[in-house]
Amino acid sequence: MPPPISTADPPLLRSQTSRSLLSPSDPDGDAASIRSDQDTDSDDDERLRRARNSRELRAHDRLVLMEEEELDALVTASRRQERRGSGLVPVLAGPLRLLRSASRSGSRDGVRSPALESSESLVQDEKRRHRRERRRVKKDRILGDAQHGEDGELMYEMEQGGLKEGSETGDSTEREDSEEGDRKGLLYGDGGERQRRKGGWRRWLFIHALIATAFAILVLLAWKLSINRRLASRQDYVSNGTALFAPTTIIISLDGFRADFLNRGLTPRLNAFVREGVSPLYMLPSFPSVTFPNHYTLATGLYPESHGVVGNSFWDPALQEKFYYTDAARSLDPKWWDGEPFWVTAEKQGIRTAIHMWPGSEAHIAGIEPSFLDKYNGKEKLGKKVARIFEFLDKPGVEDPAAQVVDMRPQVIAAYVPNVDSDGHKFGPNSTEIRDTIKRADDMIDAIFSGLEERNLTHIVNVIVVSDHGMATTDVSRLIQLEDLVDLSKIAHTDGWPLIGLRPKNPEDLGDIYGELAWKAKDSDSFDVYLRDVDMPERYHFSRNERIAPLWIVPKTGWAIVKKDEINVEEAKAKSEVYHPRGLHGYDHEHPLMRAIFIARGPAFPHPPGSQLEAFQNTEVYNILCDSVGLTPMPNNGTLRLPLSPIGLHDADGEGSGVETPPDPVDSSTYTSSGAADTPSSSAALAIESSSTIPGPATASSAATSTTAAIPTTSVVELEPAPTDAIGDEDDDDENFSETHSFWDWLTDKISDAWDKITGSDS
Repeated sequence: MPPPISTADPPLLRSQTSRSLLSPSDPDGDAASIRSDQDTDSDDDERLRRARNSRELRAHDRLVLMEEEELDALVTASRRQERRGSGLVPVLAGPLRLLRSASRSGSRDGVRSPALESSESLVQDEKRRHRRERRRVKKDRILGDAQHGEDGELMYEMEQGGLKEGSETGDSTEREDSEEGDRKGLLYGDGGERQRRKGGWRRWLFIHALIATAFAILVLLAWKLSINRRLASRQDYVSNGTALFAPTTIIISLDGFRADFLNRGLTPRLNAFVREGVSPLYMLPSFPSVTFPNHYTLATGLYPESHGVVGNSFWDPALQEKFYYTDAARSLDPKWWDGEPFWVTAEKQGIRTAIHMWPGSEAHIAGIEPSFLDKYNGKEKLGKKVARIFEFLDKPGVEDPAAQVVDMRPQVIAAYVPNVDSDGHKFGPNSTEIRDTIKRADDMIDAIFSGLEERNLTHIVNVIVVSDHGMATTDVSRLIQLEDLVDLSKIAHTDGWPLIGLRPKNPEDLGDIYGELAWKAKDSDSFDVYLRDVDMPERYHFSRNERIAPLWIVPKTGWAIVKKDEINVEEAKAKSEVYHPRGLHGYDHEHPLMRAIFIARGPAFPHPPGSQLEAFQNTEVYNILCDSVGLTPMPNNGTLRLPLSPIGLHDADGEGSGVETPPDPVDSSTYTSSGAADTPSSSAALAIESSSTIPGPATASSAATSTTAAIPTTSVVELEPAPTDAIGDEDDDDENFSETHSFWDWLTDKISDAWDKITGSDS
C-alpha cells in the first residue's frame, strides 16, 4: 500500500498537478471535456460518435459554457461564504466536495484510507479548478479570435474534440474552410447578439422610413389630383336646370379689332352687347401696340417692361439670344415670359382653365399647364372656335359623381381670334375685305351668346370681349428708308417693327448715333427718336428692362421704317407700288387709331345695362378676370377691382359704341407739320447742338409731354386694293412681303377656302 499523501507537502502536490494538467500523455480519467457537461471523457466520446452538424455543435457548446459559468459562480460564492463563516484553511473548504469526491473514488477503488481519500479529493478539486479556469480563458480567446475571423481553433474544437500541437490554438483542421455564417453564429451567443439586435433596429427603421416616404408621396399625388374638387366645394354653385356651375368666365380676344369698328354698322351683336353690359368707350393698349406684348399684358396685368415680352422681336443681351414671335422653337421657351398669366394663377388656386390659342399659352410658363390647351392654328374657322368653346362648357362638373377630374368643366375659357388682325394687315383697315371679316367676327360672338341662351347660361356665365390694339392704313408715300437715317454698319441688332430699336456695336457710339437721328427728326413729321434711359416718355412704361434697346426710332402713326432688302423706297414711289402690309400697328398706344375694346356682361358685372366706364389701359383686365371667378390675383400694374364703378350710361339710341371715328393717316405731301420745336426729337436735337453729351432727363421731360399732339384732320382718299393685291401670311406684323411670297399665300388661301367649302367646315 503506498504511503498516504500529506496535505502539507505542497511541492509534491504542485508537481502532480502540473504533470496532470500539462502532459497530454497522462490525462486524468475523470477530467471533464470543455464540450460536454459529462464527468468523463467516455461520455464525450459517445457524443462525438453521434453525427452532428455545425449548428447543433454551436448550440450544445453554448449551453455548456453557460452552465459552467453558472456553476463556477455558485462554487465561488459558496467558498467565500464558508471561509468567512468557519475560518478553516483553504484546503479544508468545501466539505461537500470532499464527500462527493470520496464517494466517487470509493465506488471505483473500493475501501480506501480516509487520509488518502481526502488527499485525492483535494487533488481532484484542484485539477477541476484549473480546468475550469483554462476553459474560461480558452473560451474568451476563442470568442475573440472568432470576432476577428480566426476560427481555426474553434472549428477544430467543435469538429475534432482536441488540440493539435504546433500552435497556441492548434493547427488547421479539415473544416477550416467552413461557412462564414458558422463563425459569425458564435458571436450571437454574447456580444454578437447585441450587434444583431442593433442591426435589426436599423433595418426596422429603414423599412418603416421607406413605407412612410411612399405613403407621403401617395398622399401628395392624391391631394394634387383632388385639389380641384376640394377647392370647388368652397365656391357658390348655380344650377342651369341640368348642371351646377361655379363662377365661370369666357374671355374672347379679337386681335386688331379697333374701337371705332363698332361704328360701321357691321356689328349688331357687339353693339347689343354694349347696351346689355358694361364697357368704356375704348380701352388703351400698352406700348408698343403689337400683338405679343399686349396679349401677355392682358394675361398678367403687367406692362411689357415688367413681363419681359417687350416686342414681337427683340434681343436679350443677358441671354445673347433673339426672340421672334413666329419662331416657336424660340418664342415658346419659358425663359422669355416673366410674370404670371391668369391660367397659371387659376391652376395654382385649383380653378381649371381652357386656353384656345392665346399667345404665350404654349410656353410652359412656371411649369404649369392649362387643364385644356389648344395650339395655335391660324387657319381654323370661326365656327370651329365656337364649337370648341361649348365643348369645354358642356363638360361634366361637380354634379356628376362619375366625372373624372381631368375631364371636368373649366371655369376660365380664353379664346384668341386672329382673323380681324390678319385681314387688316392683308387688305387694310378700310378695305372691303376687312368689312366682311368684322361681320364674321360679330357673327361668332352672336353664336356664343345664342349657345349660352340655349343652355340657360345667359345669367350664369360671364362673357368678356377684348382686343389688343387697333390698326392704321399704310401707304408707299409714308415709308422711311432706315439706311437713310443711320449707318447700319455701326449697329449690332435691330429690334421691333414698325418702330425700330437700335443696339450699337460700340456703346460709345450711342451718343453720336442719337445726335444724328435727332437732327434728322427735327425737320421731319414722320418719326421721333428716344433714348431709353434719357427721354423715353414715362407714359410708355418702356425703359426698365435690358431687353429694351437703348435707342428707338418711333414712326408716327401710319408710317413705316423699312430696310432696302425689304423694299427700296425711291423705286417703289417711282413705280407707284402698293406697299404691304396694307395695315399696321405698333405706334403710340394712346393714338386713336390704336384704341382697343373691352365689353363685359354676367353675374360678376351687376351694373345697369349699358353702363359706361372711364377709359382704362389693358393692364386692368387681369384683375377683372381674376375677380370674376374668385381668384386672388398676383401683384400687377392694374388698379381696378370688381365691382366696377360706371360713370353713366352709353347713348341708348346710338347704333355705335359712342367712340369718335379717328381720321386716317395723311400722306407726306398733304401733312402739315406743327413745328419741329414741338417734337421731343427736336428738343433733344437742340440740346445735342449745344453739348456733345446726351441730353439729360429734364430736357426729355418737357419734350415727352407733347409727344402726342393733335391728330391731323386732313382727309385723304381711301386706298383701295390693287388688282394684284398680295395676300400676306396669317402671322400678324410680318415685315417680309415679297411678291413671290404674297402670290404663294394668295394661292394657298384660295385652295384652303375651296377645300372648306367642299367639306362644309367654313364658318
